[in-house]
Amino acid sequence: MDDIIAGDIMITAQQHTVEMHRFGAGHLVRFSETFPYRRNVAAGNYEILAQLPARDGEFQYRIKSDREPYQRVAKEGELAKA
Repeated sequence: MDDIIAGDIMITAQQHTVEMHRFGAGHLVRFSETFPYRRNVAAGNYEILAQLPARDGEFQYRIKSDREPYQRVAKEGELAKA
């Protein structure tokens, strides 16, 4: 840590970690092999439509498969790079 003394006040600089989404809009992903509900999702690739804020400490994404007429929301840990 870096200590900075300004007048009579000592300020401690802290290192902040910025977490970022692993995938971006337009990336192709698939549900990971460890995803427990694989029977309820279409097989194949999904396109990332949008990055969503974190929920329960994990980023989320809006995704779409060509094999389904609707969009899904998936957590980052459920997805793998296609």
